[in-house]
Amino acid sequence: MTPVNTDNIQSQMKKGLLEFCILSIIQRGEAYPSDISAELKESGMPVLEGTLYPLLTRMKNASYLDYRWVESTSGPPRKYFTLTEKGKEFYASLESTWIEIAKAVNTITKK
Repeated sequence: MTPVNTDNIQSQMKKGLLEFCILSIIQRGEAYPSDISAELKESGMPVLEGTLYPLLTRMKNASYLDYRWVESTSGPPRKYFTLTEKGKEFYASLESTWIEIAKAVNTITKK
């Protein structure tokens, strides 16, 4: 019998929720990528820059996010992200799906 790779399963579960978590942070208000990364890490869901930036770019290209540049006194300008109207609709859809999934999983695992 082949052993189950729990690391891979855990990784796939987190990847599936990462976009929703990122959008959850941004929907509360304008967000800087390092602040997003810090909040994810504090919540127990750390993400590498090499994962975060491509996701933000993909969501921007899908018209879910917009950004603005803000001058910084301590380095280069910073890019702050916000949800577009399309992004708000997408987030609401993901949130609804998450609520359904969480309810089902809790019902199953609490028996």
